[in-house]
Amino acid sequence: MVTIRDVAAKAEVSVATVSRVINNKGHVTAQTVSKVFSVIEELGYKPNAVARSLTSRKSNTVALLVPTISNPFFPELARGVEDLAHSYGFNIFLCNTDDDRNKVTNYLDSLRDRYVDGVIINSLNLANEDLEQLHSRGIPAVTLDRTFSTHKFSSLTVKHREGAQLATQHLIDIGCKRIGLIRGPEDDSTAVQRMWGYRNCVKEFDWFDQSWIAPGDFSVRSGYLCMKELFQRHPDIDGVFASNDSMAIGLLKAAYEWGRKVPDDLAIVGFDGIEMSQYTIPPTSTVKQPIYEMGMKAMEELIRLMKEPNAEFSKKELDVELILRESSMR
Repeated sequence: MVTIRDVAAKAEVSVATVSRVINNKGHVTAQTVSKVFSVIEELGYKPNAVARSLTSRKSNTVALLVPTISNPFFPELARGVEDLAHSYGFNIFLCNTDDDRNKVTNYLDSLRDRYVDGVIINSLNLANEDLEQLHSRGIPAVTLDRTFSTHKFSSLTVKHREGAQLATQHLIDIGCKRIGLIRGPEDDSTAVQRMWGYRNCVKEFDWFDQSWIAPGDFSVRSGYLCMKELFQRHPDIDGVFASNDSMAIGLLKAAYEWGRKVPDDLAIVGFDGIEMSQYTIPPTSTVKQPIYEMGMKAMEELIRLMKEPNAEFSKKELDVELILRESSMR
């Protein structure tokens, strides 16, 4: 493998001079620069990216922290981040945290040491001090969707409560008389907002109480198990709002096992708008988040902060859209 010493020997200059040419630092004559780059091309030398990052404290790398890649929502989100990042010459370092505080802390410590240029974070287990420490090291961060947004730094989310109201009101409008909710984790701010959107629509009905809400964890399996729980509690249930599409897919199986036809006996609406939701049987109605756009906008904001270190922080909330499909078309 060709080393920087091989380049220096061939070009008849010092290793320090080659380093200055590669990193565009210090005074080097135009003739020497031309000669060094000619030798680099001739020998096929590739500078060590890690060594260059240690010198410049820049790595052309952006980190993306997500809780899981098993939920189709997050790969779609990551694609939006990645596509824009690559167009600007940045690489993506993907970190799967499993919403574990220790993993979040370990990743952030590692990222600070590796001189990443910026971080996009989607995690429940993020503390304000994490963002302050990144900021103190000159590493801009953007929090995305599920992360709390009461901090002063840039954040991007969508209108979760409004979306849940759209879904629940649609179920009421098509004639559902007993509507349940499969909610997300209690410590997830987006799940809480979606729950309140549902409650705002059903709280005045005399049949409603807390037993119509089943706690899920955003997985397909939890949607399946929660739907079975609601069937046992309330055999007359005829509509369900699932707090994400993965759980909506799980409850389709539960409805099939209980002999309930969708949508005639049970109307279903999910949340997220993942691509998979249109390929279920029947296709699932959903509150669509602009997932890919969210990833791109988060990266767009991060690039702005990297270019303008003293720029003001930005907080954005994007619109959602109710997409009607066969699962709720009576």
